[in-house]
Amino acid sequence: MERKPLLVFQTDFTYKEGAVAAMYGIVKSVDRDLEIMTATHDLPQYDMWSASYRLYQYVPFWPKGTIFVSVVDPGVGTSRKACVAKLSSGYYVVTPDNGALTHVKRAYGIDEVREIDETINRLKTTEGTSVFHGRDLFGYCAARLASGIISYEQVGPKYPVEDIVSLPVLEPEYTGNGVRGIIEIDDPNFGNAWTNIPTNDFLAHGFRYC
Repeated sequence: MERKPLLVFQTDFTYKEGAVAAMYGIVKSVDRDLEIMTATHDLPQYDMWSASYRLYQYVPFWPKGTIFVSVVDPGVGTSRKACVAKLSSGYYVVTPDNGALTHVKRAYGIDEVREIDETINRLKTTEGTSVFHGRDLFGYCAARLASGIISYEQVGPKYPVEDIVSLPVLEPEYTGNGVRGIIEIDDPNFGNAWTNIPTNDFLAHGFRYC
């Protein structure tokens, strides 16, 4: 029997309230056999850049077909799109289209993106509210997709990949004997800093490991 895709969640919800439990409960209510994995629920509050960058860091290490649910959504209830993106590398990302796809689009490519049809792929008992799309829309739709209740084409209407919201990304600057860039994100536990300068470019401009 073909195995169902894994569901991997990242949010800024924290574990201080019951939001994560409710979201996971909806997934299991759709299909008890779905396997839920946690990436993190400690993304900085409302920080779409961190949501985008963290996806870029860990997506390629998961089995092909994995469905990632990324919910950092300060625009919940507004006109921002709710979508499912099909990456060229064989993964799916369920997320508000608010910049969270910036880095995976640049690094891995996106073949197709579909807006979630809320008349079909939204928890019916929550229609008319926009308090908790992580549970009522993103988690619910992702569970239906992972369980095989809907196909990717049944998520909702396709829209141009070029219309996906992208955050500004700074490119490194090169001179004759140096390179200038920025720290894009840090890993607070161990103090690692991720720059926008590829390692090979450092080496090509005369930097050496001590």
